[in-house]
Amino acid sequence: MIVWLNGTHGAGKTTTSALVQRLIPDSRVFDAEKVGETLMDITPGLPETDNFQHWPPWRPLVVETARRVLDYTGGTLVMPMTVLVEQYWREISSGLAQHGIPVRHFVLHADQDTLRGRIAGDTVLGPNSPFRLKYLEPYAEAARTWLHGEAEVVDTTHLTPAQAALQIAEAVKG
Repeated sequence: MIVWLNGTHGAGKTTTSALVQRLIPDSRVFDAEKVGETLMDITPGLPETDNFQHWPPWRPLVVETARRVLDYTGGTLVMPMTVLVEQYWREISSGLAQHGIPVRHFVLHADQDTLRGRIAGDTVLGPNSPFRLKYLEPYAEAARTWLHGEAEVVDTTHLTPAQAALQIAEAVKG
């Protein structure tokens, strides 16, 4: 099984995924961003883009990597990864379904003010990361149009990462 943690930057996916992994027996965290980083390392580089998810190989490579890891280890993969383009989510989720891999899709949501505050205080990319800020509006649009209808929404506005992780783990185990 895959527990996919979606949501925009600053919602708490990375922190929460590590906590969820500790609460679900026989689980591992697989960050699909590493697949994108591998593609970014190709030289000479692939066609210019502002987001590796736009490269057509990324989506099937995420599916194939997850499938191969699950075939090898069994258990559950906890995958923290923002996917805001509906077509990309459809490609990934249908690819996983074709391999018979069940997916529990969660969106970690927080209101815009909370997200801006978290991004302002970010110690990983630094305060007010332009990269993280530029995804706030695309996230809001995806949430309005399709994303919240495709997932179980966990509002992290007033939750600690530990509380969000417990809510997700209980939903998965329940």
